[in-house]
Amino acid sequence: MALEQLEDLRKALIACRRCPRLVAWREEVGRRKRRAYRDWDYWAKPVPGFGDPGAWLLIFGLAPGAHGANRTGRVFTGDASGDFLYAALYRAGLANQPTSTHRQDGLRLFGVYITAAVRCVPPGNKPTREEIQACSQWTRREFALLPHLKVYLALGRIAHDALLDHFGLRKRNHPFAHGAEHPLPNGGTLLDSYHVSRQNTQTGRLTPAMFDRVLERAKALARL
Repeated sequence: MALEQLEDLRKALIACRRCPRLVAWREEVGRRKRRAYRDWDYWAKPVPGFGDPGAWLLIFGLAPGAHGANRTGRVFTGDASGDFLYAALYRAGLANQPTSTHRQDGLRLFGVYITAAVRCVPPGNKPTREEIQACSQWTRREFALLPHLKVYLALGRIAHDALLDHFGLRKRNHPFAHGAEHPLPNGGTLLDSYHVSRQNTQTGRLTPAMFDRVLERAKALARL
């Protein structure tokens, strides 16, 4: 039943055209393409969540990458952010393989579901407040179909703030910081990490060892 409901949500999501700026941009990126991917038929639609319907861990990102998820149609797939993230999940025993290249590559997640605050690629990777709020309807519907979540891992400040809004928590009482933990009204825990973006991972702001520790802490929290 959960799989069927998530599939129904997926079908509704990919038809969404609520935010004109995002619709125009995702489709323009899909037409222009990047030279390395000129033979690809870009997804260029809202990107649905992906993972285990029985997940205890939610990984919550910012938005699809222009030539990653907006190209492949799977969240954190086909770019440097995904390379970093899925390799870490594999090391933690939460994925069956360390790579995510396309939707039919055989990747499976164990106890993990991945989605984002905004489901369409935004210009400059900067969604507006109104676009984040508009997409929160999909967050509510998606979370309602994931009843076993215990740990909500926010990748970056925008994801962190979107989760605080979802749970009705004040930002000044729950500041973002890498490795910070915040109790949630539903009994779960919001856990923070720097985003797995190339900007962070290639500068050393976020290292594999740092992210491995965050995932180990998430596993420990789920056992509490």
